[in-house]
Amino acid sequence: MIAYENTLNFAQNIDNQDSLKKFRDYFFIPQHQNKDVVYLCGNSLGLQPKGVLEAIQKELTKWGKFGVEGHFEGEQAWWQFRKPLKPLVASLLGANSSEVTIMNNLTTNLHLMLVSFYRPVGKRTKIIMEAGAFPSDQYALETHLISRSINPQENIIEISPRAGEHTLRTEDILQTIENVGDELALVLFGGVNYYTGQAFEMDKITQKGHAVGAVVGFDLAHAIGNLPLHLSAWEVDFAVWCSYKYLNSSPGGVSGVFIHQKHHQSNLPRFGGWWGQIEEERFLMQKGFKPIPEADGWQLSNEPILPMAVHQVSLEIFKEAGFDNLVEKSKRLTGYLYYLLTTEAKEYIEIITPSEQSHRGCQLSLFAKKDGKKLHQYLTNQGIITDWREPNVIRMAPVPLYNTFEDVYRAANSVIHFYKS
Repeated sequence: MIAYENTLNFAQNIDNQDSLKKFRDYFFIPQHQNKDVVYLCGNSLGLQPKGVLEAIQKELTKWGKFGVEGHFEGEQAWWQFRKPLKPLVASLLGANSSEVTIMNNLTTNLHLMLVSFYRPVGKRTKIIMEAGAFPSDQYALETHLISRSINPQENIIEISPRAGEHTLRTEDILQTIENVGDELALVLFGGVNYYTGQAFEMDKITQKGHAVGAVVGFDLAHAIGNLPLHLSAWEVDFAVWCSYKYLNSSPGGVSGVFIHQKHHQSNLPRFGGWWGQIEEERFLMQKGFKPIPEADGWQLSNEPILPMAVHQVSLEIFKEAGFDNLVEKSKRLTGYLYYLLTTEAKEYIEIITPSEQSHRGCQLSLFAKKDGKKLHQYLTNQGIITDWREPNVIRMAPVPLYNTFEDVYRAANSVIHFYKS
């Protein structure tokens, strides 16, 4: 356990001892007045790895050289481009490669998963989710139910924090699942709530959902590349995510899905596409959809090669760094930010993210007691990039691949200076 100190010398000494410090140089750091910004917005958009341009150019060169034959030529033929990426993603999820595929964007994938995994039968029609989930998930569930002539107001149950609290208690989530019982068709939670930064106990939620006969899925947009995950062992039914936050894989980058192996050869309904057809028969061009007997069988269209190439660059960085190492650094970085803000600025801000390390990842959400927007603008003017969320929250996410203890020191002390000057 580090004994934190609020001094620049302390932060710089920890940085000098950091075994992961070289990875910062793998990324472009935005500039402010000819200096590196303090970029604490990787929970919204990760920074660009320096290898991205070369990776894209490689595929453009192949396109120029081979044209359509690029699907079959070169060291990574396009028609199976995803295959080296699958184990890299699976390692971040605690999954088998067969349980992962890389395709589409997050909300598209969520709709596709709802086709397969929201199966209302009789009185079992209800969906449980957290109140204040990211709006995209709310819209997807609302419109999906309407498309199936199911009333969302009657069938979506949102769990809210207790009065006077900002985050959910696990016991309240589990009790709600038990109370809904045999009327519950699906539990759909975020792995981490985007607003509060609360990391949910996905293992316990999954276990309780299954105990009452429901399907359990997660939106891991703020969890993948951030939290240690064990989806296979937890027996999560499905999950979706995006790649442009902690996975640093470009704005709107390619998404992915996890589907537990127990579902691979089931008769679940799905939308089929040519790219999900078994490879042995794909080019026979015949009628009759025969899905690949793994997560790849949920694919629809051929792979977007340029976004996939970007994705691969970042995934290789995670592999080199070692995700367990990144998690440990993340705990120390975020712990330092928590220490500085709670010891020096608690009169002015309240951290609504859980204090327990096991219930959070990189992100801390600062509830500004006054002048929140002015504080956010002040930080921006100081070259400290954070994220403002109405009505009064500033989100800060020190990412272990490229953030430093000095970054955290500068950000926290800028908050302190704003209020005390």
